[in-house]
Amino acid sequence: MSFKLGLTGSIGMGKSTTAQMFADAGCAVWDADEAVHRLYAKGGAAVGQIARAFPNAFVDGAVDRGVLRDLISANAKAIDQLEAIVHPLVRGDRASFATQSKADVLVFDVPLLFETGADAEMDAVACVSVSPELQEKRVLARNTMTRAQFLAIRDKQMPNEEKCARSDFVITTESLEDTRAQVHAVLEQIRGKMADA
Repeated sequence: MSFKLGLTGSIGMGKSTTAQMFADAGCAVWDADEAVHRLYAKGGAAVGQIARAFPNAFVDGAVDRGVLRDLISANAKAIDQLEAIVHPLVRGDRASFATQSKADVLVFDVPLLFETGADAEMDAVACVSVSPELQEKRVLARNTMTRAQFLAIRDKQMPNEEKCARSDFVITTESLEDTRAQVHAVLEQIRGKMADA
């Protein structure tokens, strides 16, 4: 049986890079953001329901994320409606991955792991973390959002200190070499426990 490791962390913490390191170390990685992209794409499982709930976001047979983002910004209740559609589908996609994967360690890259209660499905949770200054510097260096947009996203997420406190492992991502060493240390611990079980 596979070990399920939840991987979480706020925007700009280095979660995607860390997830890739777990993949490089032989883990199977499921990415929540990629699952949402599949659900929103042409023929995706969420398209029909979103088209009915938000007709303006239905463009060329798929969900236009930009339009959807604008609709949510304009209407606070829209996010609850959207989450009621998307979260069960994402859960289903995650469950399907878990049953089909053959790797010994499955890593679930979920930004809102605690917020959605998905941590309850995991055997352990690892949280990636950096200082608030480095987090902001990384996000703004991408040139994909303003500082105000970044702060709005960060403020909606569970505080980093709380995520770290609720996690079994905390991986700091200041440098690639150090992060990779921490990933290997986490896996050594997990695989050691699995061998003893």
